[in-house]
Amino acid sequence: MLANKTLAIVLCVLISGCSAFEKYTKPAPKVVAMPPPEVTQAWLDVYEPKVREAIKGTHFEFERRENLLVVTAPVQGSFNPDRPHMMLPTTLGPLSRMAKLLESDESIGVLILGHADSSGEVNANRELSQQRARAFTSIFRLSGLKQNRLMVKGLGSDMPRAANDSQQGRALNRRVEILLTSKPTLNALIAKYSQPAPATVVAAAKPADGKGTKTVAKIDKPASGQ
Repeated sequence: MLANKTLAIVLCVLISGCSAFEKYTKPAPKVVAMPPPEVTQAWLDVYEPKVREAIKGTHFEFERRENLLVVTAPVQGSFNPDRPHMMLPTTLGPLSRMAKLLESDESIGVLILGHADSSGEVNANRELSQQRARAFTSIFRLSGLKQNRLMVKGLGSDMPRAANDSQQGRALNRRVEILLTSKPTLNALIAKYSQPAPATVVAAAKPADGKGTKTVAKIDKPASGQ
């Protein structure tokens, strides 16, 4: 459930801030059918062992979520501590293997997110997280992934996965995430979260004396599945 909420927030941030996409133009909101669950799960079943093999023996982390495969690269061990946006040579191997795996299948969508901890200035953190995400993106582009399959965003400290009140927590929050799924599934998820918020329904009830009406609540109809 937490992973699903996180994904929803990520997609909302991406949609609302789509100008930060590299050459990505926000389409008009429209309904895009989500592939049947069995189709998405079949895709995940095929690619999960391949992605696991590509990052085997590295410090990268792997997670399978409802609609996605997620690879997380901690900043520590992935980037030069003296030049925070420059990847270490050891990072190139697993990224290149992943890119090679994905290059021949144009049905795959890739979303790369940079994250930072909350120490330092907010805008500087967001820019640094964007630079790190772009560094990962460059490896995928070298393998031929086109812009319609590849999106990138620096989220700064907006989406921590641990408290920032300890060194360990801050280290966990400094990361780059690679989200992989079929392109139809990614398009459907983006379309779902780009829909306008549902209308607010005002419920009215008569007061005890039976004269007139009074507003008793405002109820936002939840979106389907949330």
